[in-house]
Amino acid sequence: MKLNLVPARTGLAWFRAGLRTFWRQPLAFSGLFLLFIAIVSLVSMLPVVGGVLALTLLPAATLGFMAATREATLGKFPMPAILLSAFRAGRQRARAMLMLGVAYALGLVLVLGVSALADGGQFARMYLFGGPITVELANSSAFRSAVWISMALYVPLNMLFWHAPALVHWHDVPPARGLFFSFVACARNFWAFTLYTLAWSGLGLLVAFGLILLTALLGSPQVLGVALMPVSLLMGAMFITSIWFSFHDSFVVSDETTDSGAASAEA
Repeated sequence: MKLNLVPARTGLAWFRAGLRTFWRQPLAFSGLFLLFIAIVSLVSMLPVVGGVLALTLLPAATLGFMAATREATLGKFPMPAILLSAFRAGRQRARAMLMLGVAYALGLVLVLGVSALADGGQFARMYLFGGPITVELANSSAFRSAVWISMALYVPLNMLFWHAPALVHWHDVPPARGLFFSFVACARNFWAFTLYTLAWSGLGLLVAFGLILLTALLGSPQVLGVALMPVSLLMGAMFITSIWFSFHDSFVVSDETTDSGAASAEA
């Protein structure tokens, strides 16, 4: 296995491939995303440890959605059990995925801990345990600083874990090496990931503008409240469908698990 350097425009190919694959089987991916949200919500409700425990499931969930996307590119219908792919490949790989989950949870808690230096932990508590964002809180400069600090620190954390679940699961890479290879792959393909991020951000802004415009035309603020949650879930499901393509194109493996990729999704 070796790193594959891709041109910047490949980021747009990942974006288009994710959209196209999602709309081939929208019910399957929407259902999987709702199931994932339900599981995380239930786990988060556990007292004291719920929020942190839910974080440990995210690398395994990412792998599950990548496996679902791979199935879809092969013309198959991804079933709900595919979300458990990380724990169905033997004890050794399941243990490695759990190690990734613990590392991710610790990393995010560390990020939130650093942000707590700015606002006394208000943003960290809201993120981990939930709660409404009041007008007073939103207008607090300390709270806004904590949000920006968290966003800045989350970028390198996300780079570490972007490819790691797939490397550990499909290519038996040890967790520590998987984190390293993932970070290097994201850094070396920086411009592709930049265009990929900008494309999704642009779509999100366009959808938000459309909802606001529709609300204004209908003269009913309730429309925004009713539409916001399902539209957000739909956007999340489409985004997570595209992650597989960024992994597939970032590495060259001699014994490919599948010959599908962004190119096949574009066909």
